[in-house]
Amino acid sequence: MNFSVNFHDNTSDGPYSPATAARGIFPGKGSRPMIRMSRRLSGFLFLALALFALPVSSVTRAVAETLVVLHTNDHHGRPAAFPFIGGQAAAGLPARATLVESIRAANENVLVLDAGDMNTGRPESNLFAGRPDILGYNFIGYDAVVLGNHEFDRGLDALAGQMALAEFPFLSANIRKSCGELFAQPYIIKSFDGFDAAVFGLTTTDTTAITHPGHIIGLRFEDEVETARALVPRLRETADVVIALVHLGIYDTPRRGSIRLAREVPGIDLVVDGHSHTRLDEPVWVKNRVSGALVPVVQAWKWGLLVGRVDLEVSPRGARVTAFESIPVNLPPELTGRRGIRAAQDERLSAILEPFSRKADELLSVPVAYVPARITHRDGRRSETRLGALVADSMMWAAREFKPDFSVQNSGGIRDDIPQGMLTARTVHQVLPFENTVAVVDLPGKAVRRLLAHMAAGAASDGKGFPQVSAELRMAVDRRSGGVISVSIGGEPFDPERTYRVATNSYMAAGGDGYRVLPESGRVHDTSICQREAMMGYLRTLGSRFSPPAPEPRITRQP
Repeated sequence: MNFSVNFHDNTSDGPYSPATAARGIFPGKGSRPMIRMSRRLSGFLFLALALFALPVSSVTRAVAETLVVLHTNDHHGRPAAFPFIGGQAAAGLPARATLVESIRAANENVLVLDAGDMNTGRPESNLFAGRPDILGYNFIGYDAVVLGNHEFDRGLDALAGQMALAEFPFLSANIRKSCGELFAQPYIIKSFDGFDAAVFGLTTTDTTAITHPGHIIGLRFEDEVETARALVPRLRETADVVIALVHLGIYDTPRRGSIRLAREVPGIDLVVDGHSHTRLDEPVWVKNRVSGALVPVVQAWKWGLLVGRVDLEVSPRGARVTAFESIPVNLPPELTGRRGIRAAQDERLSAILEPFSRKADELLSVPVAYVPARITHRDGRRSETRLGALVADSMMWAAREFKPDFSVQNSGGIRDDIPQGMLTARTVHQVLPFENTVAVVDLPGKAVRRLLAHMAAGAASDGKGFPQVSAELRMAVDRRSGGVISVSIGGEPFDPERTYRVATNSYMAAGGDGYRVLPESGRVHDTSICQREAMMGYLRTLGSRFSPPAPEPRITRQP
């Protein structure tokens, strides 16, 4: 380790002074020397003796060191490079491995962290329950990953298998089992030459509302800020740097997410976040209302398209950011302005991942239907889409033996577009990556009224989650109040005295995305038909007659 020391006259308040001697950094007064020396030479010898006599950690803590924090988030099941803009292959763990290795080679102190949602994305991950992603993270040598809400997509048994396979800890300090025991490791403390860095994890409490309820049975998600308030002072007693590795999200309000954490909890040097898929050109600086310190919050977009880098100077005065960079991982030049910069694929990791990609190609290369024009779900959380309508219609077809009256699909369950051309099973898996089945719920009219009110609120509020519905439902909502203006089902006015049968996905039927009225008030029938199979079967049935749903609105917003 390189460091330098400035020598001062002992009358100063430098390294050799009454103040430093009293702290035990230098020896006190002793016998007079046998040889008369200059005060400068005397100070030099005293300092040399002190350096040899003291433990290394005592000396190095007096000197500033650099800690490089590399961070990713919302990987979402993308172990291999994938087509991004213009079909160019971007991201992928082999390229990320090359990038991380090069930075480690040039820097002595490096932490590699991920802010959660490793799971659920492309078929080469989904078909193998995230195994290739875990193996890739093991190869890269991640120091820690925080539990995101999508880590629970396959249930606790599947997550336990992933945690057993991982050679890094999954962190979360605010998830407890019903017995009160912590569900995961709350933090790590990593020792470097001269300082210690603590990294603790927090998972959004929104997980209880946006995850399949059956997948988190027996777990309690405690308030993120209250958890951090209790933990950070303990970590500060041990560590020189405290980093919050969180899956909370960056929002335009101090009342939620990582902004709330940085504002309310003193003692955090850096917040590394995920969940909101935020792309930053510089840290978000948040003034802590207790200490007055400015706390940097960082995030690295999504899907491994970027690797964030934060350089921290660690000294006895604390830690401060000296550099920040969002490093593109083989992104097209139009997004970065950097031409010709591409990270090579690590051949060793590529060889580990290749069998998964090959098997996925074999399983998913089956043609389904010819699509005459692109079907998009762009801006699906704020409006109806043709793809959303297609998914809802396919559930009506799959559940036809139950004679449903209409169907509803949450926009967040649709994750990609369908391009023009021959549609394969691979694309359907990308469009519907979740392991949901088609369910049918019998609801009395009064409960349907509550269901429609929840749907109307989502339709009226931009970004909250616009419901995608089948052709049998027509609804008008008040854009300002979020109230229901009019409803017709199957061409008939809504009748609150009759029972309706609603087709949906198993996630919503269990109360996901706030649709609690479905399990609380209805009788649920699970068809056991996977949503992906429903979509492919519906398209095959249409055959050459297939065309995207007409663009007319099924839900209108007024005025």
